[in-house]
Amino acid sequence: MAVMATYAPHRNLAAWREAMTLAELVYRDTAGFPREETFGLTTQSRKSAVSVPSNIAEGAGRNTTGELIQFPGVSCGSLAELDTQLELAVRLRYLPANANAIRQLDRVGKIVRLLRKSLQEKRRGSVVRSDGGNKKG
Repeated sequence: MAVMATYAPHRNLAAWREAMTLAELVYRDTAGFPREETFGLTTQSRKSAVSVPSNIAEGAGRNTTGELIQFPGVSCGSLAELDTQLELAVRLRYLPANANAIRQLDRVGKIVRLLRKSLQEKRRGSVVRSDGGNKKG
């Protein structure tokens, strides 16, 4: 059951929703890791995964676009960490290369980078068009 907060602007962001799905998938996919990884790769992967939507939510709760822009950047760092951890899990044969979390990681990475680019353009006074071009607005 989802918790609904009175003030929750992050819930309107596709990046946050997709990152929440990623965190869920990481929890599910890491549940089968060997017991000796409980305080190693399992915990590290889960922390990185939770960090992504948490930072998007924190940024959305900030007062200005300038403040918000920092947080997708931090989320990108967490995504890079998670990518490394999931790659190691694949190499150790804890996960298949086509695991759900890995596919979702790619999707979230694209969405978060687009959010960051959009916010940067907004801050500069431009509007990002869906065709990739910019229009002063």
